[in-house]
Amino acid sequence: MVHEEDCYQAVVDGPEVEIKVKGSRFIGRALAASTREQAAAALDGIRRRYHDATHHCSAWRVGAPGSAQTRSDDDGEPSGTAGPPILAAIEGGEIFDVLVVVTRYFGGTKLGGGGLVRAYGAAARQALEAAPRREVWLERVLDLHCTWDDLGTVEAVLARHRSWLRGVERKFGARPLMAVRVLRSKADALSAALTDESGGRVMIESRHV
Repeated sequence: MVHEEDCYQAVVDGPEVEIKVKGSRFIGRALAASTREQAAAALDGIRRRYHDATHHCSAWRVGAPGSAQTRSDDDGEPSGTAGPPILAAIEGGEIFDVLVVVTRYFGGTKLGGGGLVRAYGAAARQALEAAPRREVWLERVLDLHCTWDDLGTVEAVLARHRSWLRGVERKFGARPLMAVRVLRSKADALSAALTDESGGRVMIESRHV
């Protein structure tokens, strides 16, 4: 079972979806964005593409669970009727590193606050459903320094816990050096196992990726 610290769901740029409500067109799209700057650049691109639209309402959530940042923008629609429903769709879908933009072409009939909330929320949900998912793995790298005498012990520990590993890079010079990519939730346990079984002789340096 994958621990929630180790993996989260994001998206690949999805296709446009469109719904119509009383003459107004709502064009939604979910785009990959892992930083605020990427979200802003993607939003600017949509604004340029649909420069004649009435509104470009949006929301994004960037970063990993536990440290993600969010923002929503009504872009001139009545407060709370556009950006928050889009953000609610993102949060309800448990998606991260994503920007959702819903572009509106006004059709001449006012929809009221409730109508706007429903329309923007529906367009956002359809855009997210249409976007392909991708898994983002959260890892730490353990740089292992050991002697040749302890190499067999290190390899045995790594083999026993191979389900925790995402990759191992080995360099053999004067002494063995390994860069072990391990699931974030298992990094401390793997370090403890290496330390215990080598009698503390393996030097371990931990870093994020």
